[in-house]
Amino acid sequence: MTSDILPLKVSDALYNDKALSSVLPNQYEMDGIIFAVAACPEIPMPEQWMPWVIRNSANRLVNQQVDVLADCLMNSMRAHLQWMRHDKVALPQDCYYVEGQLSLPHGLVNWLNGLLAGHKQLEPVWKSAWERSAKLERKNEKALSGNETPEARLSRCLKLFSTLANLELALSQRSDSNAATLQQNIPLLWKQLPALLKDYVLLAGDLAQALPNQFESFSEAKPN
Repeated sequence: MTSDILPLKVSDALYNDKALSSVLPNQYEMDGIIFAVAACPEIPMPEQWMPWVIRNSANRLVNQQVDVLADCLMNSMRAHLQWMRHDKVALPQDCYYVEGQLSLPHGLVNWLNGLLAGHKQLEPVWKSAWERSAKLERKNEKALSGNETPEARLSRCLKLFSTLANLELALSQRSDSNAATLQQNIPLLWKQLPALLKDYVLLAGDLAQALPNQFESFSEAKPN
């Protein structure tokens, strides 16, 4: 494990309650969704994103269970934000690359699918922040960090996330020779994941410059 990548996973408390666990995705997917929300240029309010993790609305929860769910989600959000403020990203313990490992752990696949699901929900927010940031950039003649264009950076990040999240699909879309190369390069791509997660967060932070105090205002907010 590298020193700048820190482990994180949604609290077990949610999944020890059968009623709660019956309406939620697995812990890895849940944590990936929360990561995407925390990394968004303009963080949505809890009442907007928390319903995204409810998978079976037919199951009714009592008020106490709803409070437990909200507290755990907010605590996980704050933890991710805390790491991001220190230019770090957090993954579940068993999602790190281990030398010599050739296949991806199921937890990592689920985590990445959660990240992509969260990003898809937040695409309008990314687009809006992008447009406002572009106006600010033209006005101040200030470029975003990095040598690549923002579009290229985001595309590169999402391409890797999508490839690792669904290797079977990625392999099926390639010729036999290209599929064999991809299969051989899985460990290398996995090793690149932390750097691209950090660039994803950095890009969101760049775009958030047009929306001051997003992280601060959210972290100070208290759930009802």
